Amino acid sequence: MALTVQIRQPGGPEVLEVVDRPVGEPGPGEVRIRHAAIGLNFIDCYHRSGLYPLALPHALGMEGAGTIEAVGEGVSHLQVGDRAAYASNPPGSYSQARVMPAQNVCRLPDAIGFETAAGMMLKGLTAQYLLRKTLPVEGLQTGDWVLFHAAAGGVGLIACQWARHLGLRLIATAGSAEKCELAVAHGAEVAINYRTENFVERVKALTGGRGVKVVYDSVGKDTFEGSLDCLAPFGLMACFGNASGPVPPFAPGVLAAKGSLYLTRATLFTHLRSREATQAMANELFDVVSSGAVKIEVHHRWPLTEVAEAHRALEARVTTGSTVLLP
Repeated sequence: MALTVQIRQPGGPEVLEVVDRPVGEPGPGEVRIRHAAIGLNFIDCYHRSGLYPLALPHALGMEGAGTIEAVGEGVSHLQVGDRAAYASNPPGSYSQARVMPAQNVCRLPDAIGFETAAGMMLKGLTAQYLLRKTLPVEGLQTGDWVLFHAAAGGVGLIACQWARHLGLRLIATAGSAEKCELAVAHGAEVAINYRTENFVERVKALTGGRGVKVVYDSVGKDTFEGSLDCLAPFGLMACFGNASGPVPPFAPGVLAAKGSLYLTRATLFTHLRSREATQAMANELFDVVSSGAVKIEVHHRWPLTEVAEAHRALEARVTTGSTVLLP
């Protein structure tokens, strides 16, 4: 048996319930992992609210770290006793232990602790596919400007550091002076408080009127139009979340009028399409973290049984860095 957080219907944090469920044995291609720490992410709120529908009842959580307890037939990259971490479908990491597909579970280097791993797998792999794979048609070179919204969050603080490591000039946006200072301390060249400044005007001023090559936007409808106005000709608008709600429909001709722009709605799990792709991305993440180029900062911890309070804090945007649940 294992304590597990599930929902029976979509709604606010009040629909989260902690139940004691049987875990069972792994089948072919599966492992059983006992969690030491669990990552909290905005996608969990989308699942809980019904924005991203699940077959109900369903456990939540996409990210975790712990120890492999059992290995199913056909799994060769993991063994009982291995330290492991993952970002993976289907949801279910909000638990003391679970059986899950092994494809996206990676052996964790000894140098990386469980809380660090739980706070970095989904967020760090997201930063990896954005900065390394989600690129404008002209590519990104040292010295290029990029704009990253919500840069003081879990993904954002990793992206600030990774962009600096790559030689990119990252413009961050955040919702308070303190969050802006945090983004700059983690590698952003400039941070814009979107509550007190017009981020479009500031971006144009910083780039000499040209704009940035890429906007990485997890905010959604509140920033979408302004983000398009920040792009240089042939620039890429990379949407990867909907924290303020989904972007309303718009005419593709807008992209032409604003400079032959490109638009993508990227998702992590398209990139984690195979064991080999997952491991290659994880290896790059492990390397930048182990080298110290990217530091994972776990700023908030909640017991698993207080998950509703953790969701409220995340949605109120009072968290920074990574948040973990402790089973």
